[in-house]
Amino acid sequence: MAMIMKKPVKFFVVDAFTESAFKGNQAAVCIFEDDHERDHAWLQSLAAEFNISETCFLTPITGHNARFRLRWFTPTVEVDLCGHGTLASAHSLFSNGLVDSDKVEFVTRSGILTAKRVPDNKMKGFFFIELDFPVIPTCEHSSNHDMSMFSKALNGATIVDVRETTTTTDKIISKSFFSGAAKASSTDKIIVELPCWEDVTQLQPRIDELSKCPGKLIIVTAAAPEGSDYDFCSRFFSPKLGVDEDPVCGSAHCSLAYYWSLKMNKFDFLAYSASRRSGTVKVRYDKEKQRVFLTGKAVTVLKGSVLA
Repeated sequence: MAMIMKKPVKFFVVDAFTESAFKGNQAAVCIFEDDHERDHAWLQSLAAEFNISETCFLTPITGHNARFRLRWFTPTVEVDLCGHGTLASAHSLFSNGLVDSDKVEFVTRSGILTAKRVPDNKMKGFFFIELDFPVIPTCEHSSNHDMSMFSKALNGATIVDVRETTTTTDKIISKSFFSGAAKASSTDKIIVELPCWEDVTQLQPRIDELSKCPGKLIIVTAAAPEGSDYDFCSRFFSPKLGVDEDPVCGSAHCSLAYYWSLKMNKFDFLAYSASRRSGTVKVRYDKEKQRVFLTGKAVTVLKGSVLA
């Protein structure tokens, strides 16, 4: 029997929240043509094949020049919200002339998200991307017993505060867009504040112990020292989602914006992701609309086709 060849799927590997290659957070962006989507098992298998923190799948919505269905996968699970994957997806569309617009809409499990191209006035021909995301509020962590567990997982670090998210973003806005998809994994977030910047940058966590802690994503953060260009730094650990350390987690800043706004009584931040790859995120919290705007750059480092 002759084998039916599947149409190749175009992909880009993009470093997000950075203006330099090999920094920031990697995402693979796969772009389907109309009616060439694959099933959930294939999507997850390809994400495992790329084996980077996020693989994104874009499908154009018929009749709309700049509207796409967007799904995000770690090497092991599908997730509800991913900031750097959304930035990488928008960058792939803008930088390759795949949309005739400075704004794109993504239909996702977290509702309709938008990405806007913003010119870089200092570097001609370059641009930022601004993401419009929902805020993810935090509240006091429900169990004091877990404090010792977090401290042990963070190699004995002194803990200033622990907060948890109060909402999840697991609503599916249209079943017809995601027919046959497995329910997305919960992305509960735990914020752990440490006393100072160096405690975060020099942290050597015990990943095996982190995997025993509550929450799918552990966000470790601290305020920047006086005189710094930044307002706070953070690192992101999610072994339960198949990613020991996420180099720059955009969606985590939807919680960090809320958290640090209460602490610092301000709404605009410059945030530093203190992973080995590092990254920078400009954050604006619109309290009235309950939205968080994340702005950053991205760089394409690879492109090709998936043939399987």
